[in-house]
Amino acid sequence: MNPPIIYQSLYDTLLELVVYLIFLRYFLVFLHSCGELRSDHVGEKVTLCGWVQYLRQELFVILRDFSGMTQVVIPQKESAWHLKSTLCDLTVESVIKVTGTVRCRPEGQENKLMPTGEIEILAESVEVYNLCQKLPFEIKDFVKKSEALRMQYRYLDLRSSQMQRNLRLRSQVVMKMREFLCNMHGFVDIETPTLFKRTPGGAKEFVVPSREPGRFYCLPQSPQQFKQLLMVAGIDRYFQIARCYRDEGSKPDRQPEFTQVDIEMSFVEQTGIMSLVEGLLQHSWPAELGPIHLPFNTMTFEEAMRDYGVDKPDTRFAMKLIDLSDIFMSTDVPFLRSALSQPGGYVQAICVPSGVVRTFKEKLSLVQVRENGTLNSPLKKLISPKTTAELLQRTGSRPGDLLLIAAGSLHTRTLLGHLRLQSAELLECCGVSVRDPSVFHFLWVVDFPLFLTSEHEPENLESAHHPFTAPLPEDTHLLYTEPQKVRGQHYDLVLNGCEVGGGSIRIHKASEQRYVLKNILKEDPTLLTHLLEALDSGAPPHGGIALGLDRLLSIMVASQSIRDVIAFPKSFRGHDLMSSAPDLISEEELKSYHISVIWPME
Repeated sequence: MNPPIIYQSLYDTLLELVVYLIFLRYFLVFLHSCGELRSDHVGEKVTLCGWVQYLRQELFVILRDFSGMTQVVIPQKESAWHLKSTLCDLTVESVIKVTGTVRCRPEGQENKLMPTGEIEILAESVEVYNLCQKLPFEIKDFVKKSEALRMQYRYLDLRSSQMQRNLRLRSQVVMKMREFLCNMHGFVDIETPTLFKRTPGGAKEFVVPSREPGRFYCLPQSPQQFKQLLMVAGIDRYFQIARCYRDEGSKPDRQPEFTQVDIEMSFVEQTGIMSLVEGLLQHSWPAELGPIHLPFNTMTFEEAMRDYGVDKPDTRFAMKLIDLSDIFMSTDVPFLRSALSQPGGYVQAICVPSGVVRTFKEKLSLVQVRENGTLNSPLKKLISPKTTAELLQRTGSRPGDLLLIAAGSLHTRTLLGHLRLQSAELLECCGVSVRDPSVFHFLWVVDFPLFLTSEHEPENLESAHHPFTAPLPEDTHLLYTEPQKVRGQHYDLVLNGCEVGGGSIRIHKASEQRYVLKNILKEDPTLLTHLLEALDSGAPPHGGIALGLDRLLSIMVASQSIRDVIAFPKSFRGHDLMSSAPDLISEEELKSYHISVIWPME
């Protein structure tokens, strides 16, 4: 085929397309969204579909959809009495379709608070899809609803503009994450099973009965074992937007079922995982929240506990813990002397600017600094002027500040860490700006202990993260002699004092994994035979991370609860108030699962 024929064919195709578009423009009515119309659309005939937000004096209908709101003018001419009657008889939240012509609002009637506030639609026809009955609450952001009522009528709560924004932001973030991992870094999106078996250690799992007597599935706390098996299988780079389950009830930042961005890589080190996650978050971060800067700061577990008293510090404000042990080494104050005489004893303090007076029930001394630089405290009579001067200098205290001093073992750090956060909350309640909600401080916390003393069995150790975390290479020899001193290749990602991700480099040798399970954690290795056999089949070095998608998004939208970024969350007790789940099952239905219910005694 010679070139002129090709060009002629292309020209004919384009001409047909132009004619078709002109036909659509002049002979068909466009369907627009309620939030997109502007003064540029004046004179156009449009069709809008949505919910009735307001009815105003039989003059206007405010129509709403996911994109915003538009004012629809009710015609007042006698010839349009039927249309007027239909529009005036509508109820709030009824669903309609309106066709009309876009026109400018009369001068002085513009609404600058509405994106569509310069125009209105003169209704020419209306179709009522559904007339709404009385609702349990109004669909308006300023109307306060109880948490239980919102959960019970979640399909109504989701109509609110805030929930619409939250869920659409969630979708956008997930799409950008997929783009970054799959299209830009060669990850493979793989779904792993939801029905699995019990995993040693960790949180409580949901049990699912099978039709085989005495045999049960468990819903996975995470795809941890499967993603490690995928590395053995040579997948090399795996990710999944994974549903996970923990039978622990519900809290503001926890749900019995939740979503995490699950990632695993072969032939990678800790810094490689951290760098990847930083790039992932930078790529998917909403532009309206401002840029995030790389690399994120890094802090060891020991530094976090020493300076902040918690392993997920909020670094948006100061008020660090201050070690006063050397100042009070020769003190005569009984509780301070007792604390320092113990192995690992500490005296630490935090300085609360513009002091907050509260009563704390712990081994704590309140010291308020007067305007003249003297102390207002029971300790004043027990410490010398020299010690007082050293105390004020070390803590950087000024008149009006409050010193919270605690003495004891390492528990002292945790106590002061919680008091630091409570003090920030109290100051903010009093109108003092402490934490900027528009600022996002990311922080990596590394070098965690690999094992912790079990709370229920102090003579035993338990995994600080999970039993598959590898020790730091320089601490590996301590596994066999002093496992309580081993640090793990575990890293947490913290945002504004909330843990939003956690991961580790994994144990990839079966002999080492078997030793950890059997000799240190006292777990039965046969429960993980499949994993141990896989590690013995040529497992590459590998590691990964899981980001808590719900928690991350709740911080993005400045919500105190992850329920505000989940379409259908569970209640505080882990119940679905809308459908009344969990529900009862009859004895007849239970027979096929070989289960009977033993009801608790009254």
